[in-house]
Amino acid sequence: MERVPILKIGDVLLVSIQVDLQDQTVLALQEDLAERIVATGAHGVIIDITAVDIVDSFIGRMFATIAAMSRLMDAETVVVGMRPAVAITLVELGLSLGGVRTALDLEEGMRLLGAEPPTAALPTAVPATPGRDGAGAAVADAP
Repeated sequence: MERVPILKIGDVLLVSIQVDLQDQTVLALQEDLAERIVATGAHGVIIDITAVDIVDSFIGRMFATIAAMSRLMDAETVVVGMRPAVAITLVELGLSLGGVRTALDLEEGMRLLGAEPPTAALPTAVPATPGRDGAGAAVADAP
């Protein structure tokens, strides 16, 4: 059975589902996530389902269960990256995912939780200054 990785970003746990969701995988995720919330004291959980093509009623209910469980442990849940076909399927199954907030992407999900999305430390360009020959020389600040 494959396990879904749970990453810690600040005080938010990121669950990025990149495998086919089988019932046992989702049950294991629920247990693993509960343990990680307690161990880390996370206040937010983001479940990234960008790679999920198909959901069934069990998996849909498990998302709602995970959100309820997280809320009991003082962590809010946001599902990000939901494809239109997945949203349509959830509606057709009559699953509202009560208590689960949604966002289009990870950045928006982090904002909903009041967390800053991680940014890479990129060098910033300094405006070019003309040299003796009139050509500009650009320099970058090191991080």
